[in-house]
Amino acid sequence: MSCAGAAAAPCLWRLRPGARRSLSAYGKRIIVRFRSSGMTLDNINRAVVDRIIRVDHAGEYGANRIYAGQMAVLGRTSVGPVIQKMWDQEKDHLKKFSELMVTFRVRPTVLMPFWNVLGFALGAGTALLGKEGAMACTVAVEESIAHHYNNQIRKLMEEDPEKYEELLQVIKKFRDEELEHHDTGLEHDAELAPAYAVLKSVIQAGCKVAIYLSERL
Repeated sequence: MSCAGAAAAPCLWRLRPGARRSLSAYGKRIIVRFRSSGMTLDNINRAVVDRIIRVDHAGEYGANRIYAGQMAVLGRTSVGPVIQKMWDQEKDHLKKFSELMVTFRVRPTVLMPFWNVLGFALGAGTALLGKEGAMACTVAVEESIAHHYNNQIRKLMEEDPEKYEELLQVIKKFRDEELEHHDTGLEHDAELAPAYAVLKSVIQAGCKVAIYLSERL
């Protein structure tokens, strides 16, 4: 969340030399094989991969909007550089999932306009509570995303860990960076936010709804 994120694996999805890409007008099947992976557009579980990429793209987009809202309020304060660093990683995460959407021909969720507005409003609204409010939001969101990524990792491991090795690498890396953001929030007084426990619970409930809807719509 992320989605820094994609930099560690810039060539994960590059075509193998000699991989076939049949684009003829005769309706031949298109076969694309990804570098050092058993994944092709024909042998993956499309329902699983579509759902994972769609919801992760939506989640990283929402995270970017949250940090944009926080920076609009706190960008010129002492905590601005801390928020900017986390936002820069989220930009990398979003870029990677945008690329994967093209690679695997996954459509975005129809709820993108809502996440655009709601994400910015959540970021700005919690930032208006002060640095502690913004960091409480970060802790709540990043904890939810890390849990969500762990669920996806378990699912792909059950499916075929060798076939989905490269996708697993991406998700694991982004999961670890989300946990770093979570810890950064705690280090910057998230727990001192007004009604921290209530605020965290409400935000995480919203995250669960957003994940559920973005996987399906």
